[in-house]
Amino acid sequence: MISRKEKYTVNLVWAISIFIVWELAAFFLEQVIHDPMAAAKLPYPHSVLISIAVNFTDLISAAGLTFSRAVFGFALGAAIGFILAIIMSLSKIAEKISLPYLIVSQMIPVLGLAPIIFTLVRDMNLSRIVIAAYITFFPVSVNMLSGLNSVESDKKELLYSYAARKKSIYYKLMIPYSMPYLFAGLKIAAPMSITASILVDMLGSSGGIGVKLLYSLYSGTKDVFWASVVTSALMGILSYFIVILFEKICMPWRKQTT
Repeated sequence: MISRKEKYTVNLVWAISIFIVWELAAFFLEQVIHDPMAAAKLPYPHSVLISIAVNFTDLISAAGLTFSRAVFGFALGAAIGFILAIIMSLSKIAEKISLPYLIVSQMIPVLGLAPIIFTLVRDMNLSRIVIAAYITFFPVSVNMLSGLNSVESDKKELLYSYAARKKSIYYKLMIPYSMPYLFAGLKIAAPMSITASILVDMLGSSGGIGVKLLYSLYSGTKDVFWASVVTSALMGILSYFIVILFEKICMPWRKQTT
């Protein structure tokens, strides 16, 4: 079994390898084939890091605005998805009626839905939250429902034989059993909610990392653009690891089992 120190060493080696390959690829574009668009296609990673350091305050401020709204939307969507999954598991009729509409709702492209949401709510911050919630609730509800439906009937019948109520069965058996499924959905939804919030930024917001991306692209400041891209990627990675942290807190028995 790989130790934690070895895992960190492997990750560090991969990060350095990616950095070197990126640096060599940028050098190849600029110095070997003399591509006039080399800086726009693939800038040097050290230039991107310098740009992040120079624009650190502005990037953190813009990222914080987008990230905070995405977190609110993510929490709202997770709560809605959790409740929908419980309702559908309690009633097969509700599941048969609701599930097709939930699937159809995800066929609407976010790029087309975002302007509609903004027209209805007339507030950019609320639009970010609504879109992030919309992106989040479906994977959470579907994964949670899969977890609830996967509980063995023998376990439920055992609790029924002890005269346990439906509430106790959900609280003591079905919800704890479904937690891995729930967090699998949350891990999928977390980076997606960040992406949705960035997309709303680009539709006319006065602030946010999406605005930074848009303005730097149109103004031709390629270093700022790539710094914003890297910042956006780090936001998605951060959201993913926050979910993992909560998973370890909410499921300590899984760590002990491992």
